[in-house]
Amino acid sequence: MTNAPPSLAIDGALATITLHRPAVANRLSADDLAHFSDLIAQVNAQAGVLVLLWRATGKYFCSGYDINSIGGGRQVSFDALVDTLEAARPVTIAAIHGGVYGGATDLALACDFRVGTPAVDMFMPAARLGLHFYQTGLERYVTRLGLDNAKRLFLAGEKVAADEMKAMGFLTHLVAAERLDESVSDLYKACASMAPLALLGMKKHLNRIARNQLDVADLQADIQRAYTSNDLREGQAAWAQKRAPQFTGT
Repeated sequence: MTNAPPSLAIDGALATITLHRPAVANRLSADDLAHFSDLIAQVNAQAGVLVLLWRATGKYFCSGYDINSIGGGRQVSFDALVDTLEAARPVTIAAIHGGVYGGATDLALACDFRVGTPAVDMFMPAARLGLHFYQTGLERYVTRLGLDNAKRLFLAGEKVAADEMKAMGFLTHLVAAERLDESVSDLYKACASMAPLALLGMKKHLNRIARNQLDVADLQADIQRAYTSNDLREGQAAWAQKRAPQFTGT
């Protein structure tokens, strides 16, 4: 499948969104933004899904939003899509096999994990295009990568290779190309093996802390919910019996 909108596949606790426009480096059109957001909403509605994987076909991972569609008075809600991905209920993983550019870098930063290979590189051409980036994207760059790295990428437009992407914190994992699928699978299985109430609650609140938007009452409610859950009792029993726990999310 080529030149098709993003697709969604759900297999048990894993949902996968795949980009299918390799001929244009998997850039996203205005229609793709709405469709991508709708797919995330579908995933959020599936209580059994614990992990959302984002991947792509072809040489490049994603080149962001279609440059030719920017401007002209048309308002594009790219920032809304990125914020929606960051706030997605499941743990999110970007399996990055090739170049990631422009707004796609912010989409990747919105994920909880970014697994890449040595073939990966990134750059942010906003200033070169005359484009002023949106608030939440600037905040993500600063909070995830640090102010100095954000300035290198936004103000100098530096192109950064995989090893430095790992050093600056863009990639959470850097693995050999032939191990990408295996490493992503291992990460998915590790996350999916956790108690859902604790896993998803802590994912939500960690991201809110990073954005200085912690809702203390909601945090305390989630802590109490997990504390009184069947899963905590099961986790304690499994630990004592030296066996794998069987969590139910209750």
